Amino acid sequence: MRLRLGPLQPERLIRKMLPRGLFGRSLLIVLVPMVVLQGVALQIFYGSHLDELSRRLAGAVAGEIGFMIDQIDRDPTRRTLVLQEADKHFTFRTVYLKNETLRHLPPPDAPGPVDTDLARALAQDVHRPFNVAWHTHPGILRVNIQMADGVMSVDVPRKRLFIGTLYIFLVWLIGSAVLLAALAALFLRTQVRGIRRLAEAAENFGMGRDHGPIRPEGAIEVRRAATAFNRMRERLRRFVSQRTTMLAGVSHDLRTPLTRLRLALAMQPSITPEDLQDMESDIADMERLIGIYLSFARGEGAEQALPTDLPDLLDDICATARRTGATINLSVADELTVTLRPEATRRAFTNLIDNARRHATQIWVSATRIGGSVQILIDDNGPGIPEQKRETLLKPFESDHPGGTGLGLSIARDIIIAHGGSILLLDRPGGGLRVVVELPG
Repeated sequence: MRLRLGPLQPERLIRKMLPRGLFGRSLLIVLVPMVVLQGVALQIFYGSHLDELSRRLAGAVAGEIGFMIDQIDRDPTRRTLVLQEADKHFTFRTVYLKNETLRHLPPPDAPGPVDTDLARALAQDVHRPFNVAWHTHPGILRVNIQMADGVMSVDVPRKRLFIGTLYIFLVWLIGSAVLLAALAALFLRTQVRGIRRLAEAAENFGMGRDHGPIRPEGAIEVRRAATAFNRMRERLRRFVSQRTTMLAGVSHDLRTPLTRLRLALAMQPSITPEDLQDMESDIADMERLIGIYLSFARGEGAEQALPTDLPDLLDDICATARRTGATINLSVADELTVTLRPEATRRAFTNLIDNARRHATQIWVSATRIGGSVQILIDDNGPGIPEQKRETLLKPFESDHPGGTGLGLSIARDIIIAHGGSILLLDRPGGGLRVVVELPG
C-alpha cells in the first residue's frame, strides 16, 4: 500500500513550524532577512577575501622555507649561518636534527582553509617530504622537512598565517545580530502589548467583565483600534442602559392595567369565587410571562462579573428547587471559585433545573474542575430529548412542554455563552437527559 503525500503537506509543515503569535512572527520577519544578509556577507568575506589572504600568507611562509632549503642545498657548509639569518629575518625558530627520520603526524585540524593552503604551498616550494604539527606549542606551528642527513624543524608563529580582522569581523557579525535582535524584540514587544491588551479588554467586555476603557498605546493603527474599542464600549453601555430604562417603562405600563383589571374583578359581586380565582390565575400567568419576556429581552448586561463560590451558589439554587418539591442530589468539589455574574448564573441554572423538574422525578447536579474550566452536569431520569430536537429547543420560543414559553433554555444558553462557556444536551447514561455546562475557570 502506497502513501501519497498531498501537494500541500510541505506548506502545512512550514505553517506548523512557524510561530503562532504576532510577536514571534514579527520577530521572524525581522531576523530572517538579517541572518540571510549576514550569511551572504560572511560567505563573500570567507569565500573570497579570506581565501585569497590565506593563500598569500601560506605562500609567503612556504617560499621562505623553500629559500632556506635552496641555500642549504647550494652550500651545506653554510647551513648554520643560513638558519641563523632566516630566524632573524623571518621570525622563525629552526632546529636541525641530524640523522633523524620524518615521523608520521595526524592530519591537521587548523580552522579554515589555512592547513590546505599551507600544505599546497609547501609541496610546491619544498619538493621534499614534510609534515606540519599544529598543536606542538601554543601560538606556534612546526614544519618538519626531511633533509638528506636529518630533519629540519621550523617553528612558525601562527600570526604569520592568520589575520586578526577575521575575528573582529565575526565578533561584529554576531554582536550586531544579537544587538539588532534585542532591539527588535524590545520594540515588537511594545507594539504587541497594545494588541494583546485590546484583545483581553474585548474578551472581558464580551464576558461581562468591564474594567473600564483601555489606554491606547503602540503604533498609530493600534491606538486607533483601542480608541474605536473605547467608543464602541461606551455606545454599547449607553444602548444597554437605554434599553433597560425602556423595558422598565414597558413593564410598568403593562402591569398597571393588569392591576386595575384585578381590582375591577375583585369588586364585581356577580362573579363567583371560582371564576374570580380562575381570572386571578390567568392574570398571574400573564404577569409571569411578561416577567420572563422582559428578562429575556433585558439580559444581564448591567451586572458585573465577580469571583463567586460556585458550590454555595449551586447549593442555594438546589435548596430553592427542593422547596418546590424537586428531588435533587448535589455533588460539588470544594474550593470552586469562578469569576461570573452571580444573579445571571443563578437564573441560568434555575431555568435548567426547572426544566429537568418538569420532566423528571430525580435530578443529579455535580461540578468539577477540568483543566482551565469548570464543568457542571445536570442529569435527570426523564424521557430525555431526541437528538434532532436538541438544538431547536435551545432557541427562543421553542418548547415541547404545554404552557411553556420556550425561553428557559434559551435564556440559560445566552447567559452561559456570555460568560465564555458552552452548553450541550446529551443522553444520560441509564436514560434521561444530561446537560453539560462548561464555564471558564
